[in-house]
Amino acid sequence: MTDTPQHSDRREEFDRVWGNLPGWGQLAAVNHTTIGLRFIVTGTVFFLIGGLLAMLIRTQLALPDQEILSANAYNQVFTMHGTVMMFLFAIPILEGGAMYLIPKLIGARDLVFPRLSALGYYCYLFGGIIVVSSMLLNMAPAVGWFMYTPLSSSEYSPGRGPDFWLLGITFVEISAISAGVELVVSILRTRTNGMSLRQMPIFCWYILAMALMIIFGFPPLILGSILLELERAADLVFFKVAGGGDPLLWQHLFWLFGHPEVYIIFLPAAGIVSTLLPVFAQRTLVGYRWIVLAIIITGFISFGLWVHHMFTVGIPKLGLAFFSVASMIVAIPTGIQIFAWIATLWTGKVVFKLPMLWIIGFLLIFVCGGLTGVMLALVPFDWQVHDTHFVVAHMHYVLVGGMLFPLIAGFYYWLPHVSGRMPSEILGRWGFWLVFIGFNLTFLIMHLTGLFGMPRRVYTYEAGLGWEWMNMVSSIGGFIMAMGVAVIIVDIALHFRFGRKAEQNPWNADSLEWAVEMPVTTYNFASLPEITSRHPLWENPDLPKTIANGEHGLPEIGHGRRELYGSDAVTGEIREVIHLPTNSWIPLQAASMIGVVCLGLLTKYYWVALAGAVLALLCLVRWSWHNGAHPVAAPKTPDWEHTDPPLHSRTFSGPGLWGVLVTMLANGTLFASLLFGWFYLWTSAPLWTTPAEGPLSLISLVGSGVLLTLGAGVFGWAVNRLRKGNDASLGLLFWLAAALGVAHFAWLLYEAIRAPLTPTTLAHDSVLSVMLWYLLLHGGLSTLATILQALRVRFGYVDRTLPYEPVVVLPIWVYSVWVYWVSFAAFILLPMTWSGT
Repeated sequence: MTDTPQHSDRREEFDRVWGNLPGWGQLAAVNHTTIGLRFIVTGTVFFLIGGLLAMLIRTQLALPDQEILSANAYNQVFTMHGTVMMFLFAIPILEGGAMYLIPKLIGARDLVFPRLSALGYYCYLFGGIIVVSSMLLNMAPAVGWFMYTPLSSSEYSPGRGPDFWLLGITFVEISAISAGVELVVSILRTRTNGMSLRQMPIFCWYILAMALMIIFGFPPLILGSILLELERAADLVFFKVAGGGDPLLWQHLFWLFGHPEVYIIFLPAAGIVSTLLPVFAQRTLVGYRWIVLAIIITGFISFGLWVHHMFTVGIPKLGLAFFSVASMIVAIPTGIQIFAWIATLWTGKVVFKLPMLWIIGFLLIFVCGGLTGVMLALVPFDWQVHDTHFVVAHMHYVLVGGMLFPLIAGFYYWLPHVSGRMPSEILGRWGFWLVFIGFNLTFLIMHLTGLFGMPRRVYTYEAGLGWEWMNMVSSIGGFIMAMGVAVIIVDIALHFRFGRKAEQNPWNADSLEWAVEMPVTTYNFASLPEITSRHPLWENPDLPKTIANGEHGLPEIGHGRRELYGSDAVTGEIREVIHLPTNSWIPLQAASMIGVVCLGLLTKYYWVALAGAVLALLCLVRWSWHNGAHPVAAPKTPDWEHTDPPLHSRTFSGPGLWGVLVTMLANGTLFASLLFGWFYLWTSAPLWTTPAEGPLSLISLVGSGVLLTLGAGVFGWAVNRLRKGNDASLGLLFWLAAALGVAHFAWLLYEAIRAPLTPTTLAHDSVLSVMLWYLLLHGGLSTLATILQALRVRFGYVDRTLPYEPVVVLPIWVYSVWVYWVSFAAFILLPMTWSGT
């Protein structure tokens, strides 16, 4: 694209406002392109670590009676291999790809919460370092990547290995949740003008489903990790039978996360396939609406399959039948997508470029993995092959074939975005065939190894069992696959120096990400186009030029604000202009302090953990203070008061409200998981014991709850007056609500300290203790947020012309009240009523 003087000047101005800081200032970057690429690069490093661990496993099992690794070392290696690949590679690298692509696909300049993206990356990086460092310190967990109790309890695993896993992975989960919130709100609220849900690129549907599944799927694991760490560190009782707990509760919480995770990994990969196939078939995707329906159905059904992994633990036969049928039904929406892909290829004129090789490899391998998945859904067959290498082979066919092959196809497809150069067909094809052949040699044979009875997770085996030649073939295949990965890495590294320069839209694609300049800029689009079709570049090939020339929306940058459109969630019509915060050190500081908390807990220096928590809270308070109408977040200019459409800080429905609501969905799922654990132990734990007299005072709980409800009522009344344009006594009302919140917190804290709970003896009291601290956390959060709002009224950041922030805080109050009274009913009143009957 040839620069005109006007275009060059505009680009310099945009680079000044949107660019990252130089030198070490790069660490303060919040731009989605930078953060997305960091996720991708870091995920690739973890993938190589996980691959090295896999090679150690295959070397150990290549021959019988090997002593290359001891039993404990082998257990650490396979535990860390699964942990790294599942938690530190698969999901983060897909999230990173989504963060990089989504704004470019929907015609936006950035994600809607840039600093949240940066915080998520640093939490991911530091959490991953904590987990991986356990190997260097010879403290890696050795109980499997699923951390089953009681093997992972302090009695059977007294070392710190499980603590590294629990704290590090929980740290990483913060990253996943933040990415989920970021992607959901960005897709729904920042699409360019006219891009309705019906015209949204198919990849965005996949990522929207993935992000929502993260919101609902990850909290059960976060809760389980917290409970298990409390049991290990503080001797609380959740999974110990003697105290009224049940080790199966961990399995339920883990697989409530674990099976949706399979589809969280699969859906973005399938989104890559649905995006690339029309490009290389040079025709529109067949069955767009059917695929969208299949995506939605897959997301729903995936949450009803968790017992699929627990067929052998003694589930009632009716439950087995239900989950077996559900496990087979989920193949239907997957089949819809596969038939749509085949139809697209069948009716198009396929161009077999390098990315298409990986797509074809995916189709072959994933179909095979899906067939073995249907086999495992049959309970009698599952009983026979459970915990054998057959299950290992199936899992790799689904996850590696279903995720890695499309991921590499996407790497090659979008590589010109980053480098401005085209990938090498020769080295790329060598890499594909080595990986494809090596993969099938490794895992196709492993099905047979499992059918011959070889258990998973054994570090060696005797000669004469008939497994020798199969393990040798699998190990040879593993090393061939590793050679293929090495060729791909060399290819990509050489590509940046020797690759052929790419033209604009080199693949003749149809979607907006190819309308940006290459290599990509930090702001994506110099002006934001209006969209009337799902295939804007096929309908208007000159769109990249007109965008660069500033012929569309928001072409001005003289105000110094980072701006993008805020649009209607359904129609895509413009509602406001969202102004985003610029580069900031706060995400790095906050993540570092959370890391200090984890390290303090790991080393048992609890004063260090407490200091880190206080400093992390201060970082988050400072973050909140710089939000909204604060000059740091949005420089005030003469047009500040009068813009059309209005700036989001002058409205009642900006992105922050949506962000809080989506976060509350994740928070509510965490609370629902706690309720599930309470009722599960109450009804299923073999030695569950309820104290003769309730340890908590009804009068104190009711009184504290009334104060909380009054505080929410006062705050809600103030917000309602603000909606009517009345900000008289606004600060005073906020201070009154905060005072009621402080009184509630103090009363509930007194009750928690006074109550004669014995959480180290009874699971009943352990769950009650967690419930009380959960309520205290939310009461304190509502109060702190209200104090900040009262101060911001004093500083002029909140009034009837700037009403945005109180509307964001109100759902926190509402949720705190709701969860308080639900807890009171479920944990206090219902047990009293039940015992009374």
